[in-house]
Amino acid sequence: MVVFGSLRHVFWITAGLTVVPGTPVTVSPAAVQVGPRAIGASVDSARVARLLAQLKLSDSTVCLLAGRALTNFGGGWDWNRGDEVMPKPFPMPTPMPTPQMGGDIGVDVSFPDPGADDRDDRFDDATLGVFRSVIRDENTCVRNIAASVLGQTRAPGAFELFTGLLRDRQPALRATGAFGLGELEDKRAVRPLGDALGDDAVAVRRAAAHALGDIEDASAIQPLARALRDPVAAVRRTAAWALGQIEDQRGIQPLGTVLNDPSPDVRETAIWALSQIEDETAVPLLVPLLRDRDDHTRQTAAYAMGQIESADGVSALGALVRDPSVRVRKTALWALGQIESGSAVPAVAGALRDADPAVRALACWALGQIEDERAVAPLLPVLKDQEASVRLAAAWALGQIESSHAVDALQAAQQDASSSVRRMAKWALRQLDVDEGDPHPRVRDHSSREPR
Repeated sequence: MVVFGSLRHVFWITAGLTVVPGTPVTVSPAAVQVGPRAIGASVDSARVARLLAQLKLSDSTVCLLAGRALTNFGGGWDWNRGDEVMPKPFPMPTPMPTPQMGGDIGVDVSFPDPGADDRDDRFDDATLGVFRSVIRDENTCVRNIAASVLGQTRAPGAFELFTGLLRDRQPALRATGAFGLGELEDKRAVRPLGDALGDDAVAVRRAAAHALGDIEDASAIQPLARALRDPVAAVRRTAAWALGQIEDQRGIQPLGTVLNDPSPDVRETAIWALSQIEDETAVPLLVPLLRDRDDHTRQTAAYAMGQIESADGVSALGALVRDPSVRVRKTALWALGQIESGSAVPAVAGALRDADPAVRALACWALGQIEDERAVAPLLPVLKDQEASVRLAAAWALGQIESSHAVDALQAAQQDASSSVRRMAKWALRQLDVDEGDPHPRVRDHSSREPR
């Protein structure tokens, strides 16, 4: 058994390996586990050397899992395995109301990021030397694991090492050099990486674009804008992703040029990037995409509008609550709830009659987010919806709005067949300062709220 501890994880390979030089070692993914380890544990350079030697002969799945463990699941060290491991622009939003007492909902679109707090300073010179010794290895996975560790630990001389690799005659080593510079996150690397966007090798251009996204410096916007014209879709997609990582308003105009890209992956990533920048000047670029023939494009654009949270998108999003696609309708409602504009109430209220109960529940959530008195009348009948989840969401929304006009209906809902609905109705009445058995609401003053 080989045991290697790094960062906050320990990596086990427990398949009883017999390594014969020149013979591939195949290990089931089930044999690879990652678990917690005490922060104070030391790292043994001899064990690191033995592990890397085994990984050179292991199959790609084992090396992939080892790399993720060794680098604390941070960064995109395995980006060059193909598009299937390229960080996805965002997980498809499937927001559902969580009408708990004081609860909220959100959509997680974060990318793995090692962050400064996760840097490991427990690698001594001998251990870092082991990683340096394999930085030119023929095995791409092992080579990139070494680059990731050396970059994340800010190993002495790492910048010079990686920039040297970036000038190597071998494209594979140039790609590793670019990747290492991204892991290092040193702004000095922006210029050489920008030059590498013109490299003859596609892998090098992709690695350079990805690294610029990891560095997140606005000086990279201009070279990344040029990379959006690259003949290879994978490079354009990575450049768009990088502009989203930088989150600078100056990236909006170049991203707008690829919203009609022939590659759907490039278009999707560009829309995601605009959602990350979160600037309302992107709204006119996104509105036409809400009418796109492709369901996925409409949903992605609606998600971006929700991230930007501009009232300028309410009208176009309102039309989507009647979209033929359930996923599009749900995402549009989520976006309208995020924007929180009272002008969306009529469109969202119309979705309370949707045939899909999940859509009806999400419409209740959106109205609760908007907190507009005009939503009370359409919400009251929903307290008698045939689905308990919808009635629950309606009670939560009425509690959020805090209107005295909801008191009678909420008191009646305390007799609901569902105990969850009864509890939510009781909570909602408390938001109106109505105690059990007290028919007189003491509604909180909303006058200080920001106008919607």
